[in-house]
Formats: sequence, C-alpha cells, structure tokens
Amino acid sequence: MKQCILFAAGMALAARPGLAERIEPAALAALPPADVVILGEVHDNPRHHENQAVAVAALRPAALVFEMLTAEKAGLIRPSILESGRKLAAELDWDRSGWPDFSMYHPILLAAPEAKVFGAEVVREAAREAVTDGAAAAFGPAAARFGLDRPLDPSDLASRVEEQRIAHCGALPEDLLPGMVEAQRLRDASLARAVLEAMEDTGGPVAVITGTGHARRDVGLPSVLAAVAPELRVLSVGQFEEPPEGEVPFDLWLVTAPAEREDPCATLTGD
Repeated sequence: MKQCILFAAGMALAARPGLAERIEPAALAALPPADVVILGEVHDNPRHHENQAVAVAALRPAALVFEMLTAEKAGLIRPSILESGRKLAAELDWDRSGWPDFSMYHPILLAAPEAKVFGAEVVREAAREAVTDGAAAAFGPAAARFGLDRPLDPSDLASRVEEQRIAHCGALPEDLLPGMVEAQRLRDASLARAVLEAMEDTGGPVAVITGTGHARRDVGLPSVLAAVAPELRVLSVGQFEEPPEGEVPFDLWLVTAPAEREDPCATLTGD
C-alpha cells in the first residue's frame, strides 16, 4: 500500500502558482549552482532515477540525502560495498522497505561515490503518530524550529486535504485526511533536518533524492528550508509523467514517459 499511495501522490500532484521553467532531461547535466538541489521523482519511474543519476554525477555533491533511508540505514553505506548493488541492498534490508527496486537507486549512489549519505525517512510508527497526534508530537523537541508547532492557515489546510484525497483515490475517511497532511509535514521537516545536518557536516553542496511532492516550493522541503535556513540557495527540480496544468511550484521541471504500472488506485478502491 505504501508504494501505491506514493505513486498516486506523484501522479496527482496539483499545480499551484509559481515561477518555473520546463527543461529537457539533458539540462540536468548542467544545473545552476546551489547549496541544496532537490531532485524530485515519481518513485517507481526508472527514467526519473536515471535523470537523478545524471544530475548527481554533474553536481558532484558533498552529501546525498535520501527520503528512502533512515539515518541508521544511511550510516551502513560504505565504500567497501558501494559497488555491489546486491550486497548493498541486502545490508539495507531494502527488499522489505516498501520502496521500488534498489536497482533504480543504486546508480544514484554510484554517481557520487565520495558523497556522504544522509537519511531522512520517516518510519511507519512516526508517520502514524503524526496522523493521530500531529507532526510536532512525532518530530520531537525541535518541532518549533521547523514550524510544526504552528497550525496551517485554514485555506492552506483545505488545499492540502484535497490533495491528499486525490492522492489516495478518494478511498480514505474524511476525518483521516488532516492527519495525512500532518504526516507530509513531518516528512518535509525530516528532510529539512537531514539537509541541515548534511550542510553542517560537509559544507555542501547537498543533493536530495525525494518524491516530487516534497520538492515543491510552496508546501514542500524548499518552504521549510526557506524558514529555517534562508541563507541557503535552494534549487527545486520536479519530474512529471504528463504536463501539469498551469504554472508549477518548482524552479525547474520536466516530463518523461510514464512508468508501466497497474492502476495505483485499484488496491485502495477495490476496483
């Protein structure tokens, strides 16, 4: 179910007003300089990971932040096993993680073998706590620094709730949707915390591998970083499978062919 929901969220991303430029994949080899480059993806699309690897190879970041790894799992990545995707996947227990096949992500690591890897994954128990008790409770003592202690503006909350309804194919109870918004806020804050740790540890630049929804400037990781570290130069890149309507909230965005998949809503709706 984890993957199904994430796929649906990636494909149903709603456009919001913003400044963005559409690029072709080749442009990823020559991105503008930045302290933090957020490379969005639809998680199960191999083309998106190929594009991320191209960008990472060109950026030569000092650090990589992965939404798909906990801090503990990131610490297991070492040069002696980096070359072997099979050994590394086993070390990370990837097959039980719920994320798409490790073969999609391994080339990204190989593209920057000297980069230090940081993890920002929100484990299932923390996500559940965010849904029931709010993102601040799940995040812990530093919640206020990342804005999690402040409620969303009602209109912003309503918009995010609607996006969660679409992302989950209309299959979730209405009263659960605000909690899903809180879980997303928790994930954005966890990514921001990992980015700040990576910047402090390595000096940057930092490349972030995450879902396109988290790369959004209006409600995603860039908005959190703008509040907690406004001095950082942040570049957001979104990847889509079809052109979104209207302007989109990224610095740069591109469209690829869609991945072959079954209807991601079928599991949720029973169709």
